[in-house]
Amino acid sequence: MSPREQEIQRRIALSETRVTKAVFPPSTNHHNTLFGGTALAWMDEVSFIAATRFCRLPLVTVSSDRIDFKHAIPAGSIVELVGRVSKVGNTSLKVAVEVFVEGLYQEGRERAISGSFSFVAVDERQRPVPVLPGFAPEAGVRGAG
Repeated sequence: MSPREQEIQRRIALSETRVTKAVFPPSTNHHNTLFGGTALAWMDEVSFIAATRFCRLPLVTVSSDRIDFKHAIPAGSIVELVGRVSKVGNTSLKVAVEVFVEGLYQEGRERAISGSFSFVAVDERQRPVPVLPGFAPEAGVRGAG
C-alpha cells in the first residue's frame, strides 16, 4: 500500500460521521412519515461533515447520486445517519450515507435510506484543489475497499 493509500485509509476511519435525530411532526409529511426533502438535507449535511473532516478544506457539493428510499420513517422514530468517504480522487471525493431507523420503544433497526454525495475541494476563487495536498495522485480512484 502506497503512502497516499495509507493516508486515505487513515482519514476515512477518522472522518466517519454519525448523527442521531428524533423524527417529530414538524419534519413529517401528510403520511406522518419523514419528509423526503428533510431526509436529503440531513444526508447532505452529514456527508459534508464527513468530507470536510476527511480533507479539512473548503468543499462544494457537486452531485448526489442515486438515493434509495427503502422504508418509510414514521414520526416518533429515531434515525441515525452514517456518512463515510467511499472514493477519493485528485480534487474530489464521494461520501456514502446510510440512514437507519429504529422505534423509540423497540429493539433493532433497519436501513431505510442510502445514497452518496460528491464534493470538490476548492480554493478562495472556487477553483478545484487537491483533496490531499502533499500526496501525489495515483492512477484511478481509491476508496474504502
